Amino acid sequence: MNDRRGHVSIGVAAVIGTVRIRAIAALVEQAGFHALWINDTPGADALAGLAAAAAVTERINLATGVVPLDRRSADQIVDDVSSLELPEDRLIIGIGTGGMRTGALAHVRTAVDTVKDGTRARVVVGALGPKMRALAAERSDGVLLNWLTPEAAAEQTGETRSRGNARSILYVRTAFDPDAAGALEEESARYASFPQYAANFARLGVSAGDTVIAPGEHARERLSAYRGAVDEVVLRAITPGNTARDDAAFVARAAIERDR
Repeated sequence: MNDRRGHVSIGVAAVIGTVRIRAIAALVEQAGFHALWINDTPGADALAGLAAAAAVTERINLATGVVPLDRRSADQIVDDVSSLELPEDRLIIGIGTGGMRTGALAHVRTAVDTVKDGTRARVVVGALGPKMRALAAERSDGVLLNWLTPEAAAEQTGETRSRGNARSILYVRTAFDPDAAGALEEESARYASFPQYAANFARLGVSAGDTVIAPGEHARERLSAYRGAVDEVVLRAITPGNTARDDAAFVARAAIERDR
């Protein structure tokens, strides 16, 4: 692993709604985190969430992780960035294939170019396999990784850096509160049930539970290991009650662990 400590960001799902997004965005900025990442989920719009976050922040980066191209085209993304008046100097558009099964590489390649040509936002690509990671490294501003151990993340970051200047960004499901341990286990089991992730865990020889930050005394060491492996760690918040109070507690604890 490299000696450079990566940035730390916070991630949430768009489904939590704009009221909670505004509240957590303000806290994320006040605590000095690098970015707020919002997952685009069925029935919940990450770009609309970023518009809510933009209204209460001035400095932090605002990012989607990721917008699936089978649900929203690159042209629609460009139109939405404009209509929502998102701050493009702070904007990072993460795109991914979603449920696409054929022509994914060509589709993503074209989408990256379309969004970069149509906006001033940085564009990153959610990438699981080696071909998509190579495309992301060579064509976009960053490779968005997911469900990796620090060791696997460091190896894939090395591959990315050998291909160009794209940044390496990693989502890490994180629970600090012991009462959130069950929710973290459920999230891990859910992803392990998806065929593409199950195959990737098998290739790496790890389980989903090996790739998270779980409650306990080793959270700081775990976060430090991830920061040494990538350019940016996105702590995807897993909380016990899924409330605004839980969001605030998560951000406060994440800041403590980051600064130790």
